[in-house]
Amino acid sequence: MEKKIFTVAILGVGARGANTYGWQIHDAADRFKIVALCDIRPERLEIFGEKFEVPEGGRFTDENEFFKERRADLLLITTLDTDHTRQCLKAFELGYDVMVEKPLTDKREECEALLAAQKKYGNKTLVCHVLRYAPLFLKAEEMIESDKIGKLIAINALERVQFAHQAHSYVRGNWRNTDVSAPMILAKCCHDLDLLQWYAKSKCRSISSMGDLAYFLPENAPEGAADRCLECKYIDSCPYSAKRHYIGRWHKENKPSNSWPLNVLVNAPVTEEKLYEALKTSPYGRCVYRCDNNVVDHQLTEMTFENGVKASLLMTAFTHGSGRRIHFHGTLGEIILEEETESVVLKRFDDEVETFSTAALEEGGYGHGGGDIFLVRKLYDMLTGNLESTTSLEASVESHLMGICAEESRLKGGELVYVHK
Repeated sequence: MEKKIFTVAILGVGARGANTYGWQIHDAADRFKIVALCDIRPERLEIFGEKFEVPEGGRFTDENEFFKERRADLLLITTLDTDHTRQCLKAFELGYDVMVEKPLTDKREECEALLAAQKKYGNKTLVCHVLRYAPLFLKAEEMIESDKIGKLIAINALERVQFAHQAHSYVRGNWRNTDVSAPMILAKCCHDLDLLQWYAKSKCRSISSMGDLAYFLPENAPEGAADRCLECKYIDSCPYSAKRHYIGRWHKENKPSNSWPLNVLVNAPVTEEKLYEALKTSPYGRCVYRCDNNVVDHQLTEMTFENGVKASLLMTAFTHGSGRRIHFHGTLGEIILEEETESVVLKRFDDEVETFSTAALEEGGYGHGGGDIFLVRKLYDMLTGNLESTTSLEASVESHLMGICAEESRLKGGELVYVHK
């Protein structure tokens, strides 16, 4: 029997839609064919229209025109956070199966609307909680499931956003302000909340959270600091200097032609001239103390699951390095997952200690510890009906409700909030 090739349309031809998923889908020509693109930036459409071999008739700058008819089997939605629900609902109605970036929404009623629409139209949906597909996080789940540490009692998670990533994405970038994005507990920690719910194997019963924007504020700017880094006397001494974060990084990494986060500022091939021009004119050249950001730079969230498992999550911008550290406590031992070292350590109370490195399993070229590439590989099996998505819409909504309640609690000064009201 001839193997089915699924046609794909991409809505949002940005860093995730084009540079990550788009390339993987394009390179899997025996399974997928990209036939339509939609983005408000004509230059992105031209560049990736040519690279992905999409004819001009399949390229759209207007969302309404794009949605006048169904243009493929699968719609990949990789737009801004606030667009996801509206575009998902349109896609369901047109009959698309959907692969969508998270977070889906920061509103409970929109979660309910998405579930109702999927039930009505019967669409297959994969939400991009990519860490569930990464070998490191799968290894921890396998250990818990095989009772290596007995009954799971508690989880202590640390999300090290890292100072430069915070400045790029949550102070200068697309996720800096809740007028255009979800709150940071969803925009950044949708991964973490999803993992905690997955590991606990239970719905969350109650949640409390505290955090705020403590540092990236005008009153913390050094005396005489300019509005833009290239015009500032602290350009070579400030740890948050855009020159250091982008141009310095480009040189340090041997002048890559196409790598994150540089390819967010400019289209590939990346050059020093392009980067300097972006720092003169784009949001990424602004002083971190003089942006229109309002999302938190640290947040502590505590959860109780319906099966009794307790969990805490600290998200902080103020770390030198990045990567998650998750500590699992069971009745027979503990597990320590360290993303920075790509390792999982099992420490049983009978003195058995085992260390597993997943570095050899994490294929290079894409992010999230290999999760990006393994997710796309599972996508085909989901579409053919040979595999049920582990990051289905139903599963994703559970962690979204946790994030929505965490933000509600934070705004109420840490008040306890029940997830399923």
